[in-house]
Amino acid sequence: MKRAVKVAISLPDDLLHRVDRARRERKVSRSEYFRQAATNLLGLTGEQEIDRYVRGYAKHPETPEEVEAARAASARSLAGEPWE
Repeated sequence: MKRAVKVAISLPDDLLHRVDRARRERKVSRSEYFRQAATNLLGLTGEQEIDRYVRGYAKHPETPEEVEAARAASARSLAGEPWE
């Protein structure tokens, strides 16, 4: 993680109680809870992960051998499933 900076915020009591209940259920600190909330609200995780995946795939698409291996593995896996 990059350098962390402390920030003071004001919350109504009832909201803080709800946050504390939720973070205890998730077993995370207040700081981590608000870090995750801000990241999710800003949409950083999903969009950045999708962009990273697309760039990586464009640079290194599957080879024909990898595609065939995935197809064969799927066929083997599905062969054991009941088809009604």
